[in-house]
Amino acid sequence: MNILGISCYYHDSAACLVKDGVLVAAAQEERFNRIKNSSDFPINAINYCIQKADISFNQIDYVAFYEKPYLKFSRVVQDIVAKFPFSYGSFVRNMPQWLQDRLILPAVLKREFAYKGEVFFIPHHHAHAASCFLVSNFDEACIIINDGVGEFATSSIGYGKGKEIFITNQINYPDSLGLLYTTITTFLGFKANSGEGTTMALASFGNVTFVEQFEKIIQISDDGSYKLNQKYFSFNRRKRMYSKNLIKLFGQPRKQGTEYTQRDKDIAATLQYFIEKVLINQANNSFKSYNSDNLCLAGGVALNCVANQKILEQTSFKNVFIQPGAGDAGAAIGAAFYTYNIILGEDRKFVMNHAYFGPSYSDKEIEIAINSNMLQYIKYDDDELLNMVSDRIISNKTVGWFQGNLEFGPRALGNRSILVSAQNINMVEILNSRIKHREWFRPFAPIVKKEKAGDYFKMLSDSPFMLLAPEVLEDKKSVIPAVTHIDGTARTQTVDKQHNPLLWKLLDVHESKTGIPVIINTSFNLKGEPIVCKPEEAINDFLNSEMDCLVLGNYFIEK
Repeated sequence: MNILGISCYYHDSAACLVKDGVLVAAAQEERFNRIKNSSDFPINAINYCIQKADISFNQIDYVAFYEKPYLKFSRVVQDIVAKFPFSYGSFVRNMPQWLQDRLILPAVLKREFAYKGEVFFIPHHHAHAASCFLVSNFDEACIIINDGVGEFATSSIGYGKGKEIFITNQINYPDSLGLLYTTITTFLGFKANSGEGTTMALASFGNVTFVEQFEKIIQISDDGSYKLNQKYFSFNRRKRMYSKNLIKLFGQPRKQGTEYTQRDKDIAATLQYFIEKVLINQANNSFKSYNSDNLCLAGGVALNCVANQKILEQTSFKNVFIQPGAGDAGAAIGAAFYTYNIILGEDRKFVMNHAYFGPSYSDKEIEIAINSNMLQYIKYDDDELLNMVSDRIISNKTVGWFQGNLEFGPRALGNRSILVSAQNINMVEILNSRIKHREWFRPFAPIVKKEKAGDYFKMLSDSPFMLLAPEVLEDKKSVIPAVTHIDGTARTQTVDKQHNPLLWKLLDVHESKTGIPVIINTSFNLKGEPIVCKPEEAINDFLNSEMDCLVLGNYFIEK
């Protein structure tokens, strides 16, 4: 049985292929069309999934879509009508998209690849819930979903057992943690749906000084429910998400390209504090309701690794699972497994214990890309390569690392990465200014051998997908200063020898030479572009930055 899962038309479009209950391929459309956070119909990702699964289009049994378009459309229309005439601009911008594509998905599928079979439209938060619970190793777990908005739901609390999912509590639009976070993100001069991580990083430099102001914006209850004061927001009224009242509350919004004031840092810090407070309340209430040691998180808010860590530290949950594409991209996977396990009633047989479900490239393809750019290279065996790379990292060189299957989700997890020393604090400035060309305060994540993680970080759980931010042990902060954020934490990725043996072995070689099994891992991309997918894209970034070395498979290139 072949099920194609699809998410698209808002942001982070993606596709996946579930074959007889096992995920065999998953990729985001942005990696192919090179449009960051692309909302396009994921035809390139779909083509990849079909090829990877070694099937033809007429062998697709079902298509699963990550939301109910007509239900979502009814909410959009209701909102536009309620806010008319201020919503006229939103109406003009959005209606053509709904009428041309979003409301006629079966016709789109027929047009794009002649599919005429059955399409299941999965409620958005059920797709999110399935994306974390049904692919976890838990037989039962609490489930918490938070994002911008699905059809109507913005926060959902529920419970999973076996192959069943129950959503028992729900908060609806316009009350939304995700929209609150995005609104403040845009107020601080960052882009919606991509700048939220920058806001999270900036928060560490601020103080929680705007409590009184945020208490006017959001009302929080102990049971995890909340309510936004709509006078401070402008959803569907104009192009920006905040109203004049928010400007009166905080002052003029920060303009892109200007310096970050202490006010900006404190607003970000207070926002993060309030988000964490709601999430911890939700988790505590969920634990009391269902008394499970296990917690599954999904939705775009679950990409906030700082908040995820606070949930682990300040609640009674012992185990947490967050899949690597926790946002809308991962909902494509959730839709497919919801269809397989719940609608069709098939038993669960898959656990998502790694993220390497994207394209890979042969030596021949790599050689063609290298030769077309007239680059000199040396091809090493694994041991020679790892020794060479570790020596370069120890020498404070920056290494582009391109290996195996592309990762799924927004984080580079060791196959499309830039690797540098965690021991030299200067590497933070070098990466931000010379290669990534991004804000000076953005931190860099460490990769560490799974079995050694507890020697360097206060680990309460494995972190294979870089979605937790444990504190660096006090005696290790001076040892790995380049990955120790100003708040003393690090967005850690634990590397399992079974799931990424080459990366694990590189850490092992590095440890044998330095005594430290920790290296910086940041995504292989330049500012404003998606993570590289093909060898040609890796070479382009290498040539257009101050990166020192490039490794493509076993091919080593050095400037």
